[in-house]
Amino acid sequence: MLAKILKLRIFNDAAGKMNHSLQDMDGNGAAGGLLLVSQFTLAADATGGNRPSFTAAARPEDGRRLFDYFVAQARCAHVVVQTGRFATEMQVHLVNDGPVTIPLRVV
Repeated sequence: MLAKILKLRIFNDAAGKMNHSLQDMDGNGAAGGLLLVSQFTLAADATGGNRPSFTAAARPEDGRRLFDYFVAQARCAHVVVQTGRFATEMQVHLVNDGPVTIPLRVV
């Protein structure tokens, strides 16, 4: 997953085409940093009714272990890595640059 994130070509080149990866940005500008925030609510399943179910989410201790491992690997592979706090309510402020959301799944 980390290799995919670092190599995903989601930043525009001079022609405005998504042709550069985070590694290509090489820490230049706002696009150079990597922000990792654990968000267990992405595991929500609302197909069975109006209340989301989180039964598919990892147990908190497994999630923390996996998140900490991912962060450690990211810090070995990339210069600028910031994180949120695991299992904590946070207010994350960001500026989305374009109408793009790309869900990635580990298979």
